[in-house]
Amino acid sequence: MAWNEPGGGNNSRDPWGGGNQGPPDLDEALKKLQQRLGGLFGGSGGGSGGGGASVSLVVVILGIVAAVWAFFGFYQVDEQERAVILRFGEYHATAQPGLHWNPPLIDEVIPENTTRVRSARFREIMLTQDENIVEVSLSVQYVIDDVKNYVLEVRQPENSLQHAAKSALRHVVGGMTMDLVLTEGRAKIATEVQDRLQEYLTDYTTGIRVSTVNVDDSKPPSQVQAAFDDVIKAREDEERVKNEAQSYANGIVPEARGEAQRQIEEASAYREQVIANAEGEADRFNKLLAEYRKAPEVTRERLYLDAVQNVLSSTSKVMVDIEGGNNMMYLPLDKLGAGSGGSGRSTILDVNAGNIRELADLVTEQLRRDAATQSSRRGSR
Repeated sequence: MAWNEPGGGNNSRDPWGGGNQGPPDLDEALKKLQQRLGGLFGGSGGGSGGGGASVSLVVVILGIVAAVWAFFGFYQVDEQERAVILRFGEYHATAQPGLHWNPPLIDEVIPENTTRVRSARFREIMLTQDENIVEVSLSVQYVIDDVKNYVLEVRQPENSLQHAAKSALRHVVGGMTMDLVLTEGRAKIATEVQDRLQEYLTDYTTGIRVSTVNVDDSKPPSQVQAAFDDVIKAREDEERVKNEAQSYANGIVPEARGEAQRQIEEASAYREQVIANAEGEADRFNKLLAEYRKAPEVTRERLYLDAVQNVLSSTSKVMVDIEGGNNMMYLPLDKLGAGSGGSGRSTILDVNAGNIRELADLVTEQLRRDAATQSSRRGSR
């Protein structure tokens, strides 16, 4: 008989040394497990002691699972964040900063930072109003303003932002000339693009608020860059020349105005002087007329002497017409004055001032004598 044959055999033949027990039977183990499960769910099972232990084990396992499930329901929302809560895929609430609990596997929590400034950059080539091609680089800075719309209303908010920004940029640049886009029009482009972009994003309910739009660069296409550089340089030279001209004008105009004012003042002074001299001469003539009416002969003689004195005091030469002769005699008064040993001009003035008529008579008499002497000499010959 074999050592493992049922009902027989010797204990000493059992290789496991387990007494009269045989090896475990798989069918019997499955049968016992089935009986225990049947007792747990209300069926007939084994002994009552075994059933109570099984129930306690299941309760403990369920408690552990429930604790783990509840533990994973706790989460923290940071101060800079807001969280969108979806219950069975539908919007339920928006969680504010703090510690929260939501049932796991039922609620989905999607946190988003609503204070961090995000940026998007892109470059576009487009036509201007005057049908020229320009290349514009734009950067947009934005924040999340409505986290519910940002998460739920638009599938990809960043892509929507890119498309809306490009559309707004094309609309604004298409209404400007190329010169304005390349030079001083960048600030205007940024302002108009920001307003139009925010309007688009609000209509799309993206939950995005645009904080700043900057035009980083605007330039013509690379194929004509050299020509545009020459144009820009020419404009810079134009501005430089204008500034130099303005500086020169600022320096020369005040000087010219000062010179003009000086001439006006001198003319005014000359006019006052002429008027004063004319008024003085008229007053002197009136007074002289009154004196002439009182004594005509004396006044006439005085006027004659004054006239001769004025004429002879301003010249050093006198021409004398001899009565009965054909020659005009020349009298060098400067030589006569120099021969007297003193200052010629001052001596002549003194003589003329003393008695001009007497001097003229003496000169005339001497000339007559000289003429008579010459005539007698000729007759004797």
